[in-house]
Amino acid sequence: MPAQILVLGFGILILLGAILLSLPIASSSGERLPFLDALFTSTSAVAVTGLVVVDTGTYFSLFGQLVILVLIQIGGLGFMTMTTLLALLLGKRISLRERLIMQEALNKLSLSGVVHLTVRVLQLAAAFEAVGAFFLAFKFVPLYGWAKGIYYSIFHSISAFNNAGFDLMGGFRSLQGFQSSLLVNTVIAVLVICGGLGFTVLLDIGVKRRFSRLSLHSKVVIIMTVVLLVLGCVVFFLLEYSNQDTLGRLTLPRKMLVSFFQSVVPRTAGFSTVDIGRLTSPTLFFLIFLMFIGASPGSTGGGIKTSTAGALLAAAWSVIQGNEEVELLNRRLPKEIVYRALAIFLMALGLLSVAAMGLAVTEPYPFLKVLFEAASAFGTVGLSTGITPELSAPGKIIIILLMYIGRLGPMTAAAALAQRMQAKSFRFPEEKIVVG
Repeated sequence: MPAQILVLGFGILILLGAILLSLPIASSSGERLPFLDALFTSTSAVAVTGLVVVDTGTYFSLFGQLVILVLIQIGGLGFMTMTTLLALLLGKRISLRERLIMQEALNKLSLSGVVHLTVRVLQLAAAFEAVGAFFLAFKFVPLYGWAKGIYYSIFHSISAFNNAGFDLMGGFRSLQGFQSSLLVNTVIAVLVICGGLGFTVLLDIGVKRRFSRLSLHSKVVIIMTVVLLVLGCVVFFLLEYSNQDTLGRLTLPRKMLVSFFQSVVPRTAGFSTVDIGRLTSPTLFFLIFLMFIGASPGSTGGGIKTSTAGALLAAAWSVIQGNEEVELLNRRLPKEIVYRALAIFLMALGLLSVAAMGLAVTEPYPFLKVLFEAASAFGTVGLSTGITPELSAPGKIIIILLMYIGRLGPMTAAAALAQRMQAKSFRFPEEKIVVG
């Protein structure tokens, strides 16, 4: 079954990455990283999350950092996408079984054109990452010199487009040192947004170029993305405006820049320009909401996806209006899509709840902090209040499982549900129950 192959493939990739990261050559000191920490880091990279138990920029050697970078690239684009690239370079023919796996990996509704789409995905990713690195070089090369500056530009461009959130700045400070840099904030934010839109949406925009001509899926993704970005920016600005540890001491333009950036990154890219551990409780709770929704289908991000949230909102609005059919942007949504969205939402909510309760048992931190950590792992975001390096062994295992399931869970669950839905030759008698 394609879903099983995807789960196994990502698992093997994570294990291979953990073995490489546990080698002495992977650390700057020459010491071996404990295997559980190596497994945690490898899972975080493959799941393009960004949660770390050791500082990426100071603990790992160049070899270790390059391993992480390769894991991010393969994990973000999907190992089947990279396998397809290798097969095409070697002149091999793509089998039907491989096409089915690629279809599931890319969240494509049909099998037609899946190889062509995979090639376009690779071209698109390379283009975005190259342009991002080019612009980041204007900031990093003057700061770090040519060699280090170009390397930093490439690393952070790949990390941003794949919504990974890994950085090399050191001290677990992410991009706080570039809080006032309009260039760095803008480039990273644009890369994160584009990577989170989904490749099918980006290609749809590139071909049709007018919003009115886009598919319903693309329209829903774009509208939900804009709404969540604006809502996130406004709410973060208002909640943190007077907080002296975050926005309180900044000028108005910098407050607006930080608020915009911090509304982008909870969409599954764990960069930050403020200390997340110093945010107010209402802000942390709101960020959990953003992280839970996440990015869009077929993207490099996680979460239940913007289109899932859009389908559920449309269903709720249709019920409020008394409509029997779920209508969205002058189109009618099939009931199986609504059922699938509801199933994904409930499975994700249940998983997050169980994991948060588990962390509350194993970790000596306030519940809001462990809930934030769990949501960040499930949404493959990477934001943390600072408790990740201090997690116990059971806590790290819970987060590892959350990151792994968060990268694969909603995607494979949706595909599995779609494959299992079939018409029955009979119907049970109908009877009502009281709800509400």
